[in-house]
Amino acid sequence: MKHFVVDIGYTVPIERIDEVLAEHRAFLQGGYESGMLLMSGGRNPRTGGIIVARAETREAIEAFFANDPYRLHNVATHNVIEFNPVKRQDFIVDWVEGR
Repeated sequence: MKHFVVDIGYTVPIERIDEVLAEHRAFLQGGYESGMLLMSGGRNPRTGGIIVARAETREAIEAFFANDPYRLHNVATHNVIEFNPVKRQDFIVDWVEGR
């Protein structure tokens, strides 16, 4: 299992983001239900968002986010950063190990 931080950067005014936000959050719910996503939330200040995710391959995570309404509506960019979670809290071990 590979682990990723997805750094989303808004490319349009926040009012335009707000028009797509509910659709984006509904899209993310599918990632939570599949076990791909661990957490997500907006940056402060509101210039984008951060998502912690996992997938078998980088291609799988990129394919998932290719369908993000933010991307489909061309309102944000997605920077996928792979990392190796060598240290973590015990309560997250199962998710990190793909169980």
